[in-house]
Amino acid sequence: MSEKGNIARAAGILGGATMLSRIMGMVRDMVVSRLFGAGLATDAFFAAFQIPNMLRRFFAEGALTAAFVPTFSAVLKQRGDEKARELANICFTLLTIVMAAITLAGIILSPYIVSLMFPGFRSVPGKFELTVLLNRLMFPYIFFISLVALCMGILNTVRHFFTPAISTVFLNISMILGALCLNGFFEVPITALAVGVLLGGFLQLIIQLPVLWDKGFPVRPNFDFSNSEVHRIAMLMLPSLFGVGVYYLNITVSSILASLLPQGSVSYLYYAQRLFEFPQGIFTVSVAQAVLPSMSKQAAEGDMTGMKDSLSFALRLTLFITIPAMAGLMACSTPILSLLFMGGAFDYSKVINSAEALIYYSFGLSFVALTRVLAPAFYALNDTKTPVASAFIAFILNLCLSLALMGPLRHGGLALATTLSAFGNMLMLLWFLRRKIGSFGGRSIMLTGLKSLLATVPMTAAVLYACTFADWSLAGDKMLKCGVLGGAIAAGVVIYMVAVRLLKTEEMFAAVSMLRKKSGKG
Repeated sequence: MSEKGNIARAAGILGGATMLSRIMGMVRDMVVSRLFGAGLATDAFFAAFQIPNMLRRFFAEGALTAAFVPTFSAVLKQRGDEKARELANICFTLLTIVMAAITLAGIILSPYIVSLMFPGFRSVPGKFELTVLLNRLMFPYIFFISLVALCMGILNTVRHFFTPAISTVFLNISMILGALCLNGFFEVPITALAVGVLLGGFLQLIIQLPVLWDKGFPVRPNFDFSNSEVHRIAMLMLPSLFGVGVYYLNITVSSILASLLPQGSVSYLYYAQRLFEFPQGIFTVSVAQAVLPSMSKQAAEGDMTGMKDSLSFALRLTLFITIPAMAGLMACSTPILSLLFMGGAFDYSKVINSAEALIYYSFGLSFVALTRVLAPAFYALNDTKTPVASAFIAFILNLCLSLALMGPLRHGGLALATTLSAFGNMLMLLWFLRRKIGSFGGRSIMLTGLKSLLATVPMTAAVLYACTFADWSLAGDKMLKCGVLGGAIAAGVVIYMVAVRLLKTEEMFAAVSMLRKKSGKG
């Protein structure tokens, strides 16, 4: 099978597993919004969860994968299975020790971490103390999920994508059961969610180990920390941590600044970000994770033509999927939030505030997606400096824009600043990569983007019109709302696919193949 076929197949498997996980995540957020709404308790929980979750994003979807996969792939290709097993076990042993120390330090220093990251919480009685308690309960999650990230890197390299992608389902199930079944056992009911997070992280790790054994990589202690490949991974990880994870660092900055805004602002950003991550998690992360092993393999073999072809294909496929997703999220922001979350403690004013943030986030969906594909291309080439320099500039840009926009636009300004900084980061990575490896199909990438934009226009008009058939400001009427929104989305998909077919967009066939493989795996 060609590398394009491998990428499409892997992205399809990842997308299918991730879709199930994201659906369960939506169910989880619906349960949380109904039980706890958007206020002091949810602000405290989302802030506390963001600290280990930020580290998860840096490791599971960022630095560890970006540094480990190219090195592990090269060892597997050039030195064989036995050396690859040795490297995997050394990394697992070392990571266990390091993350245990970090977890212990995080629990002890939690009051200082929360005070630094969410200074506005001290002004509200009880909010700071609750955040510290929840953070201490959830901090061990980063221990489990970092080991899950290592397992994911090994399994993805040997072309097994399903188990790592499906593992987050167990986190969501644990949180749902915790919220529904355990909230009566605690003085502060939302503490049950923190217990669910901890159990979910443990389950995510446990399900990886039998699959690793089956693939020929049983986990065994190995304390040979002088291994040269381990040093190489460590050297790659430090800059990768910032280069790949800058977007999530910007999200964290937004939450810190949101703690200074009116109560509920942290929660509005969280709910909007969760919906924004739905298409990003299903398609963007899937394509990025699928293309990294291919590019790493081609770079190790010196096949630059093949690597550029894989990169170009991944960028075109990303644009084909994310441009209509961006328009759809913007058009359906209020209907989606009304259908999923409105009711109980979550009223229409909270829907509108969350929708405002979602619109600003959605505008940057393609920018974030392209960055997620471009940054690993540098790491496949063992270039860690360029994405770090670009990410640092983007981080400073986000901070300045956030401070400038949070006054007039409140939490919406923070979301817009994140989008604008992602756009700047994407432009810098494109320019630097073009200088480094030469042309990688820029004209065909732009043509795909243009065709997708043209096809999105009639799709968006149809979706906006269809959404007028329901009153989204009223609670209840779930069946009507579901029918209207589902019909609007279905009509939009059909119109978009017909339009790109008429425009002869070749990525349509890869996307359809990806969906078929995803359905087959499901």
